[in-house]
Amino acid sequence: MKDRYVRQLSIPGFGPEAQRRLGRACVAVVGVGGLGSAALMYLAAAGVGRLVLIDDQKVEPSNLNRQIIHFEEDALLPRYKVESARMKLQAFNSEIDVEAIPMRLEEETTFLLKGADLALDCMDGPAGRYLLNRWCLQQRIPLVHGAVEGLTGHVLTVLPGGPCLRCAFPGLPNRGSGVPVLGAAAGVIGSMQALEAIKAIVGIGEGREGRALFLDMGSGQVDEVVFQRSPGCPDCGSLRP
Repeated sequence: MKDRYVRQLSIPGFGPEAQRRLGRACVAVVGVGGLGSAALMYLAAAGVGRLVLIDDQKVEPSNLNRQIIHFEEDALLPRYKVESARMKLQAFNSEIDVEAIPMRLEEETTFLLKGADLALDCMDGPAGRYLLNRWCLQQRIPLVHGAVEGLTGHVLTVLPGGPCLRCAFPGLPNRGSGVPVLGAAAGVIGSMQALEAIKAIVGIGEGREGRALFLDMGSGQVDEVVFQRSPGCPDCGSLRP
């Protein structure tokens, strides 16, 4: 569909070369829940050429208030989230390649990320988040982290050589399952993650390196917190700038 990307091609500073960069890019999205649902739709809409989906869970009815890429039939079967998302994304944009991997990201499965140019952290637990942070640092690729709870959320981008996720959040909480979330709030944060990923791939706009954006969507308040690289960080402290 030659007109699919015409509106973004007309953005000043974007153009055909930016679109080609998106088409050549491989983005790994770890977690296909509330954040991943929104992020994946907008990455596919923008024309990211290859999406690698990693998540070992199946769709449940309680997911449907926020995980908008999944439908009722996916919960009834139930279907793996990655397979459910792959079906929707391929139907939405047949020009892209989508790989569905129904596995958990662990130390022994980081090989699943090989070949990615950028990764999105759309997970819940701190162990997987820090693992993905370390892997991206070692591979020197950008990481876009997002989190949401209730009506609040935050987004930050980790770039090679800059402060990392653990520098900003040395002790992410392990809240487990059942965290209260309004679906629209997850959609806002997931959409922002997609936007930051596209900006990093294309090289447009102002990046968020070293700056975490906190949103209180109940009050409409937005705060930015600037953080520095920590020399004693166990993830990036020993790596060269």
